[in-house]
Amino acid sequence: MNREIETKAINSIRILSADGIQKANSGHPGLPLGAAPAAYTLWGKFLNFNPSHLQWENRDRFILSAGHGSMLLYSLLHLFSCGLKKEDLMSFRQMGSLTPGHPEYGHTMGVDATTGPLGAGLAMAVGFAMAESHLSAEFNKEGLPLVDHRTYALCGDGCLMEGISSEALSLAGTLNLHKLTILYDSNHISIEGDTEIAFAENVQKRMEAFGFKTLTVEDGNDVSAIAAALQKAKEDDSAPYFITVKTDIGYGVPKKQGTASAHGEPLGEENIKEMRKFLNWEYEEAFYIPEEVYAHYQGLLEEKKKAYDAWEAVKTEYAKKYPAEYEKYVSYHDPKKVLDLVNNEELWAKQEKADATRNSSGEVLQILKEAVPNLFGGAADLAPSTKTEMKGEGFFSKENRLGKNIHFGVRELAMAGIANGILLHGGYRSYASTFFVFSDYIKPMARLSALMRIPQIFILTHDSIGVGEDGPTHEPIEQLAMLRSTPNFRVFRPADRQETAAAWFSALSSTDCPTAIVLSRQNLPQLCRDGKEALQGAYILSDSEKTPELIFIATGSEVELAENAAEILRAEGRAVRVVSMPSMEVFEMQSKEYRDKVLPVSVEKRISVEALSSFGWGKYVGLKGKSLSMDGFGASGPAKELFKHFGFTVENLVNMARSL
Repeated sequence: MNREIETKAINSIRILSADGIQKANSGHPGLPLGAAPAAYTLWGKFLNFNPSHLQWENRDRFILSAGHGSMLLYSLLHLFSCGLKKEDLMSFRQMGSLTPGHPEYGHTMGVDATTGPLGAGLAMAVGFAMAESHLSAEFNKEGLPLVDHRTYALCGDGCLMEGISSEALSLAGTLNLHKLTILYDSNHISIEGDTEIAFAENVQKRMEAFGFKTLTVEDGNDVSAIAAALQKAKEDDSAPYFITVKTDIGYGVPKKQGTASAHGEPLGEENIKEMRKFLNWEYEEAFYIPEEVYAHYQGLLEEKKKAYDAWEAVKTEYAKKYPAEYEKYVSYHDPKKVLDLVNNEELWAKQEKADATRNSSGEVLQILKEAVPNLFGGAADLAPSTKTEMKGEGFFSKENRLGKNIHFGVRELAMAGIANGILLHGGYRSYASTFFVFSDYIKPMARLSALMRIPQIFILTHDSIGVGEDGPTHEPIEQLAMLRSTPNFRVFRPADRQETAAAWFSALSSTDCPTAIVLSRQNLPQLCRDGKEALQGAYILSDSEKTPELIFIATGSEVELAENAAEILRAEGRAVRVVSMPSMEVFEMQSKEYRDKVLPVSVEKRISVEALSSFGWGKYVGLKGKSLSMDGFGASGPAKELFKHFGFTVENLVNMARSL
């Protein structure tokens, strides 16, 4: 290949990145300038994608884990004709633009995952690789590789300092995800200075201990060496690869190169002039790219389109030879198919015996694995307790790619990120589970689920002081309020088997927001008449004949408490209504007419009953209402004694009602 045009093509990435950041007067030029050759080599010579079909199922995936270097990705998307115009680069970090400060999935076409929280992209990359491996094992036939692509991630020093990277990459090595390749932009610079001040470990040795094969490119500008490393990783199916590319942060800017100041601030007009001179870039106009460079990128795309056309031929032949399997493959990518569950009689079957909702969820899951065969998930070493193993489906491993259960190990944070990656990849509905109190470890990746508007499912059990003897370290208090406060996030805390079925149906039928299903350890009575009522988020469980003078609003295990207290008060002649509210968020989605019917504005005497924080209940109980809740931490002891100690008794609730 013509080395001169290739150098210009690489420098185009640098120029566009620097100019975009300078115009915005905000951004991170250091990584784009240093990593441009590696990114060009990967995108130009290895990454299979088609700008005309950016959602092509068999494209290679690319995740910029070091999301602060977003102008690198936007420049690539522009130069490779993936939908970003020069005007989009010129509006970098501005309101309403397609080029936000960090890459956002669903906002900018060609972005495979939202990144920014360092290390998150590595966890999602592991999820992408797991999904590809599972799909290929399930569907590929001899000579017809319907699913055959790779996952690449570009990370920096910061990503590898974050604990999530160790969690995720340790699992990737254990599972031998050999179609996963990590490019490490190693420039030894963080915001506070040289990485030696806080990060002196041998990263390659760590990665080898995880089960990766490692390669090192000593000169980040050596395109041939980068290409050779990527080629070796592609040809070797014995392990995932970790390629260290040694770069200079802020390359090409004499006063900034190799310094911390190149990381996160615009270069300045004078420095950009010096950069143009250093790179022998003869064009002074900002954002100007010569036509021969655009033509060069178009030439690279012509080769990529051949890969797409070849896959289309495979798909056509596959559909002809294996119509049933192809129909199943298509159904795996159809989010509407789960809506049929509303008519699944087994899912909504009545149950008489009291049971923990974690057990009910486990029973529902066994029904769902038949009706929704593309479920793929597991627990952070807690499946026997969270009841999240799909019986008879095996566990995903390097020996068994067809297993639908996942041993995530004690890795809650990475588990959530990996599950996001599986879901983003397409083809599977993923779920992740742990004890509710450990949702603290999950939260950053659950927040990304909500931000990306993907329907991730979190199964969170042992949901209150009902945990009992394990004590306050394992008894969630504020976690429900934490998740409820997250925008675009649904929380279900069901009271029984019927409401649990509703929670699962709501989670699976969601297309644009994640759901947490919060479940009890202790047995609960079967109170809900029809689980489909719970699909409205809240409903009238029991009522008096007269207009209510007081309303109990309860969730989960406390619905029974509210119902028992209401019966006593009704016997005294009081008009009391009990509302079960398994999901505040879903209730708020209902019509005003329905919400006013369940909670009439005229009834101001209200008591919320929930053995967790009272935070957030004010909108429903108002200034004249009260909350029976937990506003301190729990204690260690038998669950029944704890509920009594903290006031969750019929007597106490009746007295609270009488005081109103």
